[in-house]
Amino acid sequence: MTASKEPLHIAYFTDVLCVWAYTAQIRLDELKQRFGSRIRISYHFIPIFGCVEERIGKGWKEKGGFAAFGRHVTEVCKSFPHVEVGPELWNKNIPKSSASAHLYLKAVELLEREGIISAEPVSRFDGRTLYEEAIWQLRLAFFRDMEDVGSARCQARLAEALEIPRDPLLMRLHDGSAMAALCADLGLRDEFRVEGSPTYIINEGRQKLYGNVGYKILEANIRELLERPEGLASWC
Repeated sequence: MTASKEPLHIAYFTDVLCVWAYTAQIRLDELKQRFGSRIRISYHFIPIFGCVEERIGKGWKEKGGFAAFGRHVTEVCKSFPHVEVGPELWNKNIPKSSASAHLYLKAVELLEREGIISAEPVSRFDGRTLYEEAIWQLRLAFFRDMEDVGSARCQARLAEALEIPRDPLLMRLHDGSAMAALCADLGLRDEFRVEGSPTYIINEGRQKLYGNVGYKILEANIRELLERPEGLASWC
């Protein structure tokens, strides 16, 4: 068998407030470590928690509201010992929306795309790029540290800690560039009919893996595409 010449593209759709995306980070890191330059991951954001009050305040009202949802998320995380959860998650510093956090992350992505920040993996970030680390640190700030990651203050603190240049970041937030990139993500969501977070779109949309998908399933799908001879369809 001959390996693919071009990296296999994986479009990864998440909401930063989604617990399943938080627990799935370890699988994403393993894929990058296992396959290296043979895969290329692009990050896209969808507003599952676009209006937190609507989704949880009203959606979970009969079940106990934010307190009950926080207990639910904490219970989910007990099955994933590699992640940390704050004791008052979804009860303290509750974001109004995940969309503002997504906008911040798209601004960081633009800085990488334009060469203002490096796109190379960084050893101190466990092999993640600066942009990937920004995504992870934002998730940690919410789930572990119980910060309001939808606030500009929290986003500015995270950017400063990662030494992301302030003025170019603000420019892309203020001139509409980040919003355009976020809207492009929504267009891709509709094009690929993405139903939720996390979702992996592989093979130019021909394969879609959604939800709490195990690592072995992800690896098997990726390996089959990488090792399949060009132009030959799989019989299995």
